[in-house]
Amino acid sequence: MSSTSPNSPAGRRYRRTAATGLALALPLAALAACGGSGQDSAASAGSGKGTISVWAHQGQKSEDTALQNAVKSFNSSQSKIKVELKLIPGDDYTKTITATDASQLPDVMEFDGPTMANFVYNKKLAPIDSYVSAKTMSNATDASKAQGEIDGKHYGLGMYDSGLGIYANKKLLDAAGVKYPKSASESWTVGEFDKALKVLKAKDSDGKVLDIQENNGLSNEWGTYGFSPIVWSAGGSLLKNGKAEGALDSASVVSALKTFQSWKSDVDPNTDGNAFAKGRVALSWVGHWMYPTYSKALGNDLVVLPLPDFGNGTKTGQGSWAWGIGADSKNGKAAGAFLDYLLNDTNVGAMTTANGAPPATRTALAKSSLYKKGGPLERFADQLDKPCGDSDITKSCVAVTRPVTAGYPTVTAKFSEALNSIYGGADVKSALQKAARSIDQDFSDNDGYQIQ
Repeated sequence: MSSTSPNSPAGRRYRRTAATGLALALPLAALAACGGSGQDSAASAGSGKGTISVWAHQGQKSEDTALQNAVKSFNSSQSKIKVELKLIPGDDYTKTITATDASQLPDVMEFDGPTMANFVYNKKLAPIDSYVSAKTMSNATDASKAQGEIDGKHYGLGMYDSGLGIYANKKLLDAAGVKYPKSASESWTVGEFDKALKVLKAKDSDGKVLDIQENNGLSNEWGTYGFSPIVWSAGGSLLKNGKAEGALDSASVVSALKTFQSWKSDVDPNTDGNAFAKGRVALSWVGHWMYPTYSKALGNDLVVLPLPDFGNGTKTGQGSWAWGIGADSKNGKAAGAFLDYLLNDTNVGAMTTANGAPPATRTALAKSSLYKKGGPLERFADQLDKPCGDSDITKSCVAVTRPVTAGYPTVTAKFSEALNSIYGGADVKSALQKAARSIDQDFSDNDGYQIQ
């Protein structure tokens, strides 16, 4: 995806912790220049035997080890198929797939969720429905399947997912007399959130009571992933029926982002990355990946809250790395057999223990000490259990998939650019209208990025 932030220590820290959930450091913009026929491609079934190649991004050492162990275990569990794994540095991964001809891509490859449609458009991914088992497909969470689906065909499934919330310091909220929501159905309205900020501010020495990970920048994928829930919660959308105009720049979205803009005086710039962990702020708007750090710092004073409701219900982003089959694979059966194995409880459990992300399979989720019913991060699992997909964003659903379109690189680049300028004080309506026009012009120039 588009880069997170300059190579500051804070930026590097963020890539190590958050990239597992969002792959934020990857150059999504590189995809925008790709041309594609938009024609669907299908892998050959093959014999179901022999050697298959697998590419994955090199993440945290613990993630790499979990994946390497899964490959070793698969290879030793049977003698028909041998997997050869290649790890590619995370910062280069999407660029490598983009620059590699489809005929040279592996049988199985990992990809960051929002890049999927572009890879399908450029004939680099094949549908997996014929090759993974019905059991594997039915065990995938609805949110994971929503990220991997185009026109009823599935091109990817993930081992893990992601989610957003507000981490709160219970001690500071109680001291200020702030009442906080206990469930998504009780989420703060935006007015109640505003009031909580004001009450907390009155008790705070510098008036900075909120962290939004400003240190990582907003003109990148964090800007889109972290704050498009405001757009959705206001009843808008990044795209609607293939157009941004009227959806991204609607009156309700303009109003919501004016409110977001007004919070800047309440935000700790978090230059050291420790605003919440050190107790300087009471609230942190971020994702599941900060739980280990925050839990260690706050212990029982840490609570997880849903994002505020701007009128269309609380919303969260979702989606992360997923696995698919190369469009030119000559051994789809063997690739599918490996994916079945990779997505079993043992491997999903090991991977999500390694990176702390919510499991993207039903059975592993139910067993997770963090995300199971009664677990400290149950809220994230509850949100993912109410998926919206990327288009039918109703008041009752919560987890929204970023637009599944080959034009996503343009969508995220223009939205995050607008968000950053809005946060910096730009006129909200003008910034959103400019972004919407740019997105629509790009889609018009590329025939809507239709995948047929």
